[in-house]
Amino acid sequence: MGAEDAAPCRHAGAPPPEVVERVSGLIRSLGVEAQLLERNGVTAEEFRDALPMAIQKMRGSMSASTADRREFVQGVLGLLVAEGLADHIEEPAYGDDTVYRITVPGLDRDVAVIQKGCPDGAHSSTRWSAPEWAGEVYLWWVCDNMGFQPGVHVSKGVNRLFQRFTDDRPDRLAGVIFHSSPCGGSARICPKADRSVMIGGREVPPPCIYVFPDRDPSANEWNWRGGQVRRFPAVLLKAFRIPEDQVEHFIGDIGYRVVGGRRKTHIISRAGLGRTTSHRS
Repeated sequence: MGAEDAAPCRHAGAPPPEVVERVSGLIRSLGVEAQLLERNGVTAEEFRDALPMAIQKMRGSMSASTADRREFVQGVLGLLVAEGLADHIEEPAYGDDTVYRITVPGLDRDVAVIQKGCPDGAHSSTRWSAPEWAGEVYLWWVCDNMGFQPGVHVSKGVNRLFQRFTDDRPDRLAGVIFHSSPCGGSARICPKADRSVMIGGREVPPPCIYVFPDRDPSANEWNWRGGQVRRFPAVLLKAFRIPEDQVEHFIGDIGYRVVGGRRKTHIISRAGLGRTTSHRS
């Protein structure tokens, strides 16, 4: 099974790689279209020099803003308070950090949710630290990028996380969450859409949650077959009307194994009873 099976959802209508390459070639070829450039008041040299910056600007304007991502996470976590599943949520002071502190009845210590972007980047997967006050810590990958299937994004992030998992003094991570505004829409088809709830005027499906393994330096495999238990995933899924006796069918697993000095990764995604996919690398 391919890396796309690391998540249960798929992007609909994403252009195939050959079309993307043709469009890329078309953009590069504009630099020799003298008449076109002249009509727009640009020389060939100016076009060549400005192209990288122009592409970066286009990417920024086409991507969801940081404020949009923040609003999405706040909307989902706010549902916990509205449903009486959390007593309080302390939102981050943006510019300082992206850590949400969640007080959940029945948990001895607060839960930390660290908002990050797409998981394939080092900043989103390896550059974070667990607050001392946290009992369970989760990375929340808010990824709107349609360049890869969601499972590929998840796989890239999980592979990067192994670096933190094997640090001399690693911060303890309870799990990861993959969930953003395209989820459940026409562009990112979600098999959990029948469990959607209204948040901010639109239907939002339950998040993809993956339990991360505990570290045991004496072992050579960690949560390889699943079974690691955390408490916060059931709380979060309950906000989406998923009963406690069904939550195990909606919580995925991340496992690692080292064989012959080589690291192997096992990612299991679950989207309901009988709807499980997995990816090993």
